[in-house]
Amino acid sequence: MQNRLQNEWILDVLTDLGTFARQNGMRALAEQIDDTKIVASAELVSYVEGSRNYEYSTAPAAGHDSGGTGTHL
Repeated sequence: MQNRLQNEWILDVLTDLGTFARQNGMRALAEQIDDTKIVASAELVSYVEGSRNYEYSTAPAAGHDSGGTGTHL
């Protein structure tokens, strides 16, 4: 199991993206990134603790493409 600190780089990346969005007038994107940082933090804690006590919905989220193999940004 990986250490949480080894995975916190993702929070730094999200912070940088949020800063860029704010500096370029992308307020909605910046707010979405803030929400994403909250989710990422919770996921990191859950991953490190090894607990998966929450369940994901089996229905695809809006805008989710379950048929691809690549990543979507």
